[in-house]
Amino acid sequence: MLATPSDIPACPDTARHHRLAAQLADMIPGAATIRVSLTDPVQTWPHPHTTAKDVGGARVELSRTTARVAARWIMRVWPDVNWTRPHTFDLATATLTRSDLVVGRGR
Repeated sequence: MLATPSDIPACPDTARHHRLAAQLADMIPGAATIRVSLTDPVQTWPHPHTTAKDVGGARVELSRTTARVAARWIMRVWPDVNWTRPHTFDLATATLTRSDLVVGRGR
């Protein structure tokens, strides 16, 4: 038995992160990173917004359904993250990092 439960922040469930990365890589072929936030540039209220990029940084086209499902899955794995700020999920390392640039928003 583990000394500490895997669902507390001091001991993150990395296996869950890697399973999610594998599922998203299968669902979005060619994607290397997925950027997620609740600030969709075409909506006035909080709405999941997702963009995917390949290894070279080129945008991978996503259907509306795929984009929403990917965003919701990522948000459920990290529920305590401030999703009004964009975050990037790296599929190779299964890590989530905060993105500093907000693309498509004029402020």
